[in-house]
Amino acid sequence: MVRSLLTVDWDYFIPSKKEWFFSYIENDKNLTQLWYKRYIKGKLEGEDLEKTIKVGKVIKGFWDKIKTQFEFDKNIKIFVSESHKVAYYLAKNFECSEVISFDAHSDLGYGGLPSLDFELNCANWLGKLLKEGIVKRANIVYSPYTFEKPSDFEDFNNLYNIQYYKSVEELPKENLIGVIHICRSGIWTPPWLDERFEKFINELGLPFKKIPLKERKWEVSKLSYADQIFYLNFA
Repeated sequence: MVRSLLTVDWDYFIPSKKEWFFSYIENDKNLTQLWYKRYIKGKLEGEDLEKTIKVGKVIKGFWDKIKTQFEFDKNIKIFVSESHKVAYYLAKNFECSEVISFDAHSDLGYGGLPSLDFELNCANWLGKLLKEGIVKRANIVYSPYTFEKPSDFEDFNNLYNIQYYKSVEELPKENLIGVIHICRSGIWTPPWLDERFEKFINELGLPFKKIPLKERKWEVSKLSYADQIFYLNFA
């Protein structure tokens, strides 16, 4: 069987907005302050994001479907991180020959093949694994809420073995899952869903190792008028 890394981005489960779909630097400011800005802006426009941006129905029974579709290595390792770029190191260190990625983004690299010459980041980790020959195949299961399509990455598709799927059930069953990675991707997933993220991790029902994950305090009810002005103008 093919030894694989299964990596799941929390944003796979969350309907988002197209204007949030751009690439952002993963830093503390964007992890929380950016969400306050989005929330306040939404309020000014008559939308309560806490009510409109929720976990989608696609999460229902997710781990049960995974366990039905794949065999897990008896010594399987599970890691939880903030950034999806951690998946690069896991695939390399545990000698996985394939990646199965559930994500709203391909993370092949944005800006064409030259983006693979950039330093490793959350937007090109999968492309780098393919370019460096660390993995032989990438299986991308796009979120039903994605704004991307496979044809956006034609240059990559022509050069590397990349397959795209729409559901767990479509994936080939010959994969032995040696490593599972779950990432929060907090710039694309809101703080008010962090508790649900923790529940999702625990629903897998297996021990895991957390790579330091910053706890985000979401206290929108305590924001002063000055705070709101600050986040709107400087976040």
